[in-house]
Amino acid sequence: MRPSSSSVGPALADSSPPPAARPHIHWTESGKPCQALWRSERGAAAPAKVVLGDDTMSADTAYHLACGGTALLWRGDFQNARQLLQALQRRIDTPPRRKNRGAAKAGDTSHPNSRPTPRQNAGASASPDAPLDPQVFHLQRQAQAQRSRILAMVLLPFDADYRIPLGRAPDARQACAEAWGAAPADGPPSVASLRDLLGIRSASEWRRTGVEVPDLGEAPHNRIHPHYGVFSPVRGEYIALVAAAKLPAASQLPAPAPPPATHPYVVFDIGTGSGVLSAVLARRQAMHIIATDQDARAMACAGDNFARLGLSDRIDLRQTDMFPAGRANLVVCNPPWLPARPGAPVEFAVYDDNSRMLLAFLAGLSAHLAPGGEGWLILSDLAVRLGLRSAGMLPDAIAAAGLVVLGQSHARPQHARAQDGNDPLHAARSREITTLWRLGAAPESGAG
Repeated sequence: MRPSSSSVGPALADSSPPPAARPHIHWTESGKPCQALWRSERGAAAPAKVVLGDDTMSADTAYHLACGGTALLWRGDFQNARQLLQALQRRIDTPPRRKNRGAAKAGDTSHPNSRPTPRQNAGASASPDAPLDPQVFHLQRQAQAQRSRILAMVLLPFDADYRIPLGRAPDARQACAEAWGAAPADGPPSVASLRDLLGIRSASEWRRTGVEVPDLGEAPHNRIHPHYGVFSPVRGEYIALVAAAKLPAASQLPAPAPPPATHPYVVFDIGTGSGVLSAVLARRQAMHIIATDQDARAMACAGDNFARLGLSDRIDLRQTDMFPAGRANLVVCNPPWLPARPGAPVEFAVYDDNSRMLLAFLAGLSAHLAPGGEGWLILSDLAVRLGLRSAGMLPDAIAAAGLVVLGQSHARPQHARAQDGNDPLHAARSREITTLWRLGAAPESGAG
């Protein structure tokens, strides 16, 4: 149902200062100061400069304003706003054909219209297996951030119940509630970027349909339903490694043992995310799994998936950072693969600043292994191939933590980006290898 045209007006008279804990966006409309609750999934500050945009605004004007840091609060037709966003994407992604003051210089990846040169893409190295210059990654990420900033300048109004008061707007109330929480009855109107909304609606569809995971068994009871803000298990190679690896033998756990006596085999899943690895392991044999995560969205997502798969009685969810108390026969961890600082909360599943989670897992593993137990570390070598981590860093960290390598299994990614020759990081992605490291306590460190 489309709201009446009368709702497409100023959101709220700016008569009192907003609470400090709730960021607001401010603009002027019909000569009056207005404000609304500001929502940004990247944690970006509300734009300081806001103008109203409608169906009469040209894409060139919108692009000029967005590049200059001025946000466009849309008051026209919703579908026209989508077309405008697509036009902005084309202007960013297509290098200009004529020379002008704003044209990107060759190889300047800090400009949103540019790509790394072939020399940069190859890492400027004579050896085909040598890592890229890490500057290629950093410049590419900088260009992506600038692109995201420009595209996030097209803003939409939301009523208190998450209705979008624009012509031909979709009913996104359910999707927004999944991402932002239930709309309070007396909540204020809000503003968010169109780009955020498109991501929220896409995530809601993924949550509805789920992702098929062949290692969970036969359809239809083999789907993981990712929630908004939780990493989706679309890359299956790391899941297949966990499904195929030989489980360590059961051993007598020291008292007091955390699981019930009916399930003597104990597994810890550190940073469970969607819960996919816990689910795959639970389907392999009788065991008691303790899955941990510190993110509230991940906890809700994993709990939902365990319930859908009928595994809630075998998996204990605990919201904590890293390890639960006690020891386990098997401790599994799939940390973020790239040692870089996340630029937004949704990037914590991809970037592990200073390898914090990786090093914390290695440092604490020995103290949480039962005698004869193993730790399984699932990690891609993409960071090494991008020049972000030395090849010797991981073996050195394993030894420093009092651990030994018991074995390894490997897989090459099959996702589309690994085959995309136009990707500026293709030289690294095309050679990427994901490894399951089987780790045990070194004899001198002991585990009992």
